[in-house]
Amino acid sequence: MLKVESLSFQYSNQVFNTLNLLSFAIKQGESLAIIGESGCGKSTLLKLIYGLEDAKSGNIYWNGEVVTGPKFNLVPGMSQIKYLAQDFDLMPYITVSENVGKYLSNFFPEEKKARIDELLEVVEMSEFFNTKVKYLSGGQMQRVALAKVLAKEPELLLLDEPFSHIDNFRKNSLRRNIFSYLKKRNITCVIATHDVNDSLSFADEIMVMKEGELIVKGKTLTIYEEKSSKYVASLFDDVSEIEIKGEKKLFYPNEFEIVENSEIEVEVKQSFFKGSHFLIEGNFNQSLIYFNSDREHEIGTILYLKEKSRN
Repeated sequence: MLKVESLSFQYSNQVFNTLNLLSFAIKQGESLAIIGESGCGKSTLLKLIYGLEDAKSGNIYWNGEVVTGPKFNLVPGMSQIKYLAQDFDLMPYITVSENVGKYLSNFFPEEKKARIDELLEVVEMSEFFNTKVKYLSGGQMQRVALAKVLAKEPELLLLDEPFSHIDNFRKNSLRRNIFSYLKKRNITCVIATHDVNDSLSFADEIMVMKEGELIVKGKTLTIYEEKSSKYVASLFDDVSEIEIKGEKKLFYPNEFEIVENSEIEVEVKQSFFKGSHFLIEGNFNQSLIYFNSDREHEIGTILYLKEKSRN
């Protein structure tokens, strides 16, 4: 189990804490997505968990053992924890297979090759086994880096925007492969991400941060549905904050339906094609409102909405 207690951190050139009194825990084998606006402290938190920075106050524990920073360790980090930063940390002049197998034992060459083959299949890079890294694209390098951090099968994996350089057409299958692999081997994962598909589709829990503080943490579906604030909801989708019968409520676009008449009268401002539907931006009582439609609507069209009933 990963346990963080009252963790605070401050860079030497800053007046305010980058992280302020964070406390949370993650069970073995679960995946936690950390989300929040840029600069909220996601990447810094991963560095502290790995032991790359020293906390101002508080403690981090992995299975009861204190994780300490560079003040206490000549080589930062713990052998049970692996961290994939956004710079990949690959050696460009050796092959993909040599990078992935860099820390695997050479005493059993057949087992080593089998392990490399397995991991390259997971990240869909088998055909580049003998290719030097310097010839790869940024997305291909990121996939090799993922295989490399998995090579020694860590107990805890820390991922910082792990799919940011990967083509959209490949992201979904790669995410399925990676998170399925982690579940099968009971590997705990903490992922800092801006991509809603990383968090909603694959995380057991979500932790929302803002300005170095923990705003809310809980089961993924619960955090999404409860919409505890406009800030939290806006991290998942376009969100409308409108007043109905004197009560302010938050809505995602998919929570409205178009009807013949209602108290929510909307003037269409723009239509955006999203593939399976159109996202409509409208004006309701001088406030922007967003909703989905199965077709495009002309600017200035008057439509009526109601909240979808939940079965």
